[in-house]
Amino acid sequence: MTNYPGFIAIETGGDNSLPLAIAWALPNGQIKNTLIQPDDEWLKDELLSLGGYDLDELRHLGISPLDVIRELENDHFSETLYTAGVQDDEAALSLMFDDFGVDPFVELAPAANLYPELDAGEWSRARSELFGEMGLEPMRPEHEVQVMLYLHQRLVQQDE
Repeated sequence: MTNYPGFIAIETGGDNSLPLAIAWALPNGQIKNTLIQPDDEWLKDELLSLGGYDLDELRHLGISPLDVIRELENDHFSETLYTAGVQDDEAALSLMFDDFGVDPFVELAPAANLYPELDAGEWSRARSELFGEMGLEPMRPEHEVQVMLYLHQRLVQQDE
């Protein structure tokens, strides 16, 4: 059985790093994903962008940021998680951790770092091509994680 790296992706509302949805991979390649209920403190900004979601949808279908943090802690405590968009994902995670006074227990790193044999930009190009091949949307966290898992599998098989 393949042991996959911990890939993570967070959908945010525009430039304000408001976390709307999150997905991450488990070592067995399964993906966990959910919408995130916005904390009331986050909603005080008039320039708030909820992406393609409405507030009722996030409140009723999402889970609390604290529950997201707990679930992530159960799955990836003290691990490095790999992402396609480090700064955006770090800002969104920081907002959730800071809101509850929790020290971050994961570190984020660019997924391309897993493949030092690739030239700069090669991983990003391969990722973009996969979105097209698989008919998936880059802004959806579960699609982002699915593409990173598939690309990892493809790159590891090439090296064997």
